[in-house]
Amino acid sequence: MTKQCSFTLYSLFVTFLIMFVVVNSQLTTEFYAKTCPNVLKVVRKEVQNAIKNEMRMAASLLRLHFHDCFVNGCDASLLLDGNSNTSEKFAAANLNSARGFEVIDKIKNAVEDACSGVVSCADILAIAARDSVLLSGGPTWKVQLGRRDGLVANISGASTALPAPFDPLNTIISKFQDVGLNITDVVSLSGAHTIGLAKCATFDNRIRNFSGSGAPDTTLDSSLVSELQSLCQSTSDGNNTAPLDRNSTDIFDNHYFKNLLNGRGLLESDQILYSSDAALTATTKTLVETYSNSTSLFFSDFVNSMIKMGNISPLTGSDGEIRKNCRAMN
Repeated sequence: MTKQCSFTLYSLFVTFLIMFVVVNSQLTTEFYAKTCPNVLKVVRKEVQNAIKNEMRMAASLLRLHFHDCFVNGCDASLLLDGNSNTSEKFAAANLNSARGFEVIDKIKNAVEDACSGVVSCADILAIAARDSVLLSGGPTWKVQLGRRDGLVANISGASTALPAPFDPLNTIISKFQDVGLNITDVVSLSGAHTIGLAKCATFDNRIRNFSGSGAPDTTLDSSLVSELQSLCQSTSDGNNTAPLDRNSTDIFDNHYFKNLLNGRGLLESDQILYSSDAALTATTKTLVETYSNSTSLFFSDFVNSMIKMGNISPLTGSDGEIRKNCRAMN
């Protein structure tokens, strides 16, 4: 064999190897087609059971995926147990707030019974989020799969990267941009608040002493202020809950955006999408108005944004691992 022929074969091999690595590092909707063909059915059944037991769980499972992807990428680092110095569960945005971990445990156990050591916890979070939206009356989409689970949690990242209900609009947009998401993603993904509840502690500042004014937030509907003041007594512990989308609490629809037009967004971070004085509000306000008039456009943009979010820095190939227990590394 000539040197030229050997070099050509070697080049072809290297090219093939590179293509193989690139292709296999990408997420795909058919990732478990051969290794765990029933994974979607298994997850769907468990999510259905969980929502049947508690409607609020749909919002909680969706939120877990969101809070996971914004820290370390979509690697299930949020699910790792630990102490206040290590676990993301102890970050302010998650402590006594992020919930549904026991449901993820049940899903993982069911998946392990179907195909042991194959499906990552990160992928389970992504599938459960999609099913939660669909089973609440929202859109569906083909979930891209192939993520692997991270080997470390990041509590400092969870304390700084996650958007907070008290953040100004520019800060929220910046946090989204830090993970590759844009203003459309900010507004469409905020629409996830069409389902679920929020604790009084997350909006109490708006109903009594907003920004030290000694009065409620002027962008909050006055009749809603009275209702919320009755629910959230000044002497309470802040743990009472109110629906994020009043009059459409458990239905995934565009009613959340209609609320914003009427000053009935529960969280400050919701209402500022329409009422903020920030320079970027013109864009978010237009999107709010558009989504309030078109469920189909909201659903379309929401699906696109969920797929983008699910692609934030996934571990693939030989990176990370497939956890047997979502709460701990193997």
